Amino acid sequence: MKKKLSQILSLIVCLLMVAAVSLRRDGKLLGHDFRAKQKAETSVKNDTLRIESDGTMVINTTNLGKDISGYGGAVPLEIYIDKKGVISQVKALPNGESPEFFGRASTLFNKWKGKSLKEAETTQVDAVSGATYSSKAIIANMQRGLQYADKASAKAQTSIPFDFSAKNIAGLIVALMAAIVPLFVKNRRYRMVQQVLNIVVLGFWCGTMVSYSAIIGYMSNGMNVVSLLLPCVLLVIAFIYPMFGKKNYYCNHVCPYGSLQELMGKTVHYKVKISGKTIRRLDTFRKVLWGALMICLWTGLWFDWVNYEPFSAFMVESASWLVIAIALVFALLSAIVMRPYCRFVCPMGSLFKMVG
Repeated sequence: MKKKLSQILSLIVCLLMVAAVSLRRDGKLLGHDFRAKQKAETSVKNDTLRIESDGTMVINTTNLGKDISGYGGAVPLEIYIDKKGVISQVKALPNGESPEFFGRASTLFNKWKGKSLKEAETTQVDAVSGATYSSKAIIANMQRGLQYADKASAKAQTSIPFDFSAKNIAGLIVALMAAIVPLFVKNRRYRMVQQVLNIVVLGFWCGTMVSYSAIIGYMSNGMNVVSLLLPCVLLVIAFIYPMFGKKNYYCNHVCPYGSLQELMGKTVHYKVKISGKTIRRLDTFRKVLWGALMICLWTGLWFDWVNYEPFSAFMVESASWLVIAIALVFALLSAIVMRPYCRFVCPMGSLFKMVG
């Protein structure tokens, strides 16, 4: 009973820690904006927001990004978001950029096209070589426009229905398999099949996993359980299962990156021998690193570190080259060192350990 109470208190502490980061970074908590400094944004003056006849929401960044400048001046955009919350297209409005350079930079529009509003907000996009100023202006305008769209659609999100797409259904089935089957089946072959499914379906296909970026976003904007059922299942596995004796269950049975590391470890028989003393030092390093990164979030010194967790490398088209490089390094290292990122680095795993 005493241990259970301690776990409940630890879970509450975890929630409060994430809530503090959400308020510090976004000024929002569960969809409620506490900054209240952009009241004028709810109006449609200057066509900042308009709704077309088919329900498409169009965000014009002329006013939102008037302080953002490319090489030749402002680079306003129109962002089209359909009724399902997916970006259908991005258009450039008249600007003073050189047509040649802006033409190169405008290829970035495809980085956001086809993504949901949530996915687009967390997509890391690098500037196009040879058109840096135009690229940075486009990226900054997109960020402003997406933030505006997120606020404008906050109320509507409560009525978003369940997504019956093949991708979402497959992801939910794989997540439930990982949540239930290993509780009753202890079989190496099945475990390998499950790990492959975690990587292919949850990782590469759905791009859905528990990360700091995700949980801070959920804490800031709130979650519609129906439309975000798959992430909800993963969160339950990650934070609730440990309270029933299933410590590190998400890390060991669900996480796509953890699964990838374990499978990589089976490719090479040789393993680097690490002494107990070194393991203890590496574990201490993980704890110190986690503490330092949390301080960066609470103080606002470095919010962006959450964008460099290797989990987003599964979304190859939108992941930055640095994230992909980090993911590859630890994946290759896991061939000779058992799950190195999970054991000695992962900040998300450190948060899970508080509950377990």
